[in-house]
Amino acid sequence: MGGFLQQLAKTLADRWISLLVLPGAFFLGAVWLSVNLGQADAWNAALLTRRAEHTMTEIAGQPSGAQALLVVAVLAAASGTGFVVQTLAAVTRRIWLGPWPRPFAPVAAARTARRRARWYRLVEERRALEAVNPAVRTRERQDRIDAVAQRITRLSMAEPGRPTWMGDRIHAVESIAHHRYGLDLAYGWSRLWLVLPDTARADLTAAHSAFAAAVATGTWAVPYLLLTAVWWPAVLIAAGIGLTGWARARAAVAELSTLTEATLDLHGRTLAAALGVGDTTEGAGPLTIGEGERITDLVRKGR
Repeated sequence: MGGFLQQLAKTLADRWISLLVLPGAFFLGAVWLSVNLGQADAWNAALLTRRAEHTMTEIAGQPSGAQALLVVAVLAAASGTGFVVQTLAAVTRRIWLGPWPRPFAPVAAARTARRRARWYRLVEERRALEAVNPAVRTRERQDRIDAVAQRITRLSMAEPGRPTWMGDRIHAVESIAHHRYGLDLAYGWSRLWLVLPDTARADLTAAHSAFAAAVATGTWAVPYLLLTAVWWPAVLIAAGIGLTGWARARAAVAELSTLTEATLDLHGRTLAAALGVGDTTEGAGPLTIGEGERITDLVRKGR
């Protein structure tokens, strides 16, 4: 038991340092730069060197007790900043995934409509190309069909229903579950999760953790943007952090949506058997629409 508690404490300490203290400490360093350089001397390396030497001299001249208190104060400030940014991560997540808050509903609706119109144009283009008899279809025409199909998939795996690419990746899984299997994933997912094997849950958890970490990374761009009011190079840092988090989030959402869809394909019948809707001994294969609709009726409970 003692070993378990020690390992738990080590794990929590590692997460505390990596998620809160280190990013917060880097931000405090940027604050120090912005205060000491300002807009006029944003790239003044000589001034920065003099200010750094002066600060280090002052710290070295303080009693050891004062230095220890300074370290504690810096750690506390870094952790506090990290907690604030982690709170803002929920806002970043909603912006990237949708649906957007009511004040931005018109903008979200307009973006969704444009994405949907573009998606349907590509679908119609593919259908027009496929109208030719496959027996006389040239290789060049088939390459064009494949290229359009890839553009459709890159835009959205199903009819767009969210204002962002990441939001549509999640929406597509819900749409596929409803139209292919008759399953309302909003109500059925928690039940499916409970009957999944450990390996499947571990893969899904890892993908979700990667997305959560990417959201946290991207959110750190917000405080750096605020620093641009006093030190304009902070906008470069904000852009780098924001783009890094956004790119990682896209990759994580793509992985998460692919794994979720595969989970539905492979383990949907397990859920049906657990709820008494189907029987795994009757044969392998994915859920039928009838089974999915019966599961939906059971889990929604008339709601």
